[in-house]
Amino acid sequence: MSSLNVEKLSKRNHYEEITEQIKRLIIQGNLRIGDKLPSTKEISEQFGVGRSTTREALSALKAMGLIDIRQGGGCRVIRDAPVDMELPELQSLRMNRETVLELLEARESLEVSNAAIAAVKHTEADLSQLDKLVEQMKLTVGDEEEGERLDLQFHLTLAQATHNSIMVRLFESIMNHIETAIHDIRRVELYASTAVAERLYSEHFAILEAIRSRDSELAAERMKQHLQHIEHIVRKHLG
Repeated sequence: MSSLNVEKLSKRNHYEEITEQIKRLIIQGNLRIGDKLPSTKEISEQFGVGRSTTREALSALKAMGLIDIRQGGGCRVIRDAPVDMELPELQSLRMNRETVLELLEARESLEVSNAAIAAVKHTEADLSQLDKLVEQMKLTVGDEEEGERLDLQFHLTLAQATHNSIMVRLFESIMNHIETAIHDIRRVELYASTAVAERLYSEHFAILEAIRSRDSELAAERMKQHLQHIEHIVRKHLG
C-alpha cells in the first residue's frame, strides 16, 4: 500500500492529528488487519511533515495496540480497535497531577545538585561506568526497554558519583515514585520515539562531558535543561 487517503495537516508538528487520521482509517476499515503502512518517508510526504513527527504518531498508534513496528521501520496493522482508549494508569495520574509535578520538581532540584557534586567528586571508575552507559544508549536508540533501563542506570550512577549515601537514597526514593507514576508516558513518549531517544542520548552525553571536565556549573545547567525537557513531555500528557 503506497498511499493513504489523508488530509495535509493544518498545523506544523501535530503528531496527534496524524495519529487520529490513521486511527480513523483503521477503525473504519480502510486499513485492515495485516495491511502494511507506507514507509515513514511516504507518510511524512503525504501529511507534509518531518519524519520525526511521523515517528511520534506511529509510536502513539503502537501504544494503542493498533500497529506493530518492525525492526527496520516497517509497520503493520494488528488490531482494528485500540486496546484501551484510556489507560487506567493515566487516569489515576491525572487525578494526582500536582503530586507528579511536585515529584518532578524535587527530582530536578536533587539531580541538578547531584550533577554539580559529581563533577567535583567523581572517580575514574564512576566516569568509566557513565561512559559505558552513554555508549550503550547510542547503540540502542529506539529500543524501549533498554532505553528505559539505561536512562535510569545513568542517573543512579551519577547519584552514586556524588559519594554521598543520603543523596543516593533520596534519588532512589523519588525515582521509585516517578517510575510508578509516569511509566506509560516514559515508554510511549521517551523511548519508543527514535527522534526523542536520539535527543535524550545527546543530553546525557552533554551532561557526561561537563562532569568529565569537572565543570560544576555546566553539569548543573545541562542536567537542568535535560530534566526540563522531560518535564515538558510529561506536562503535555497531564494536560
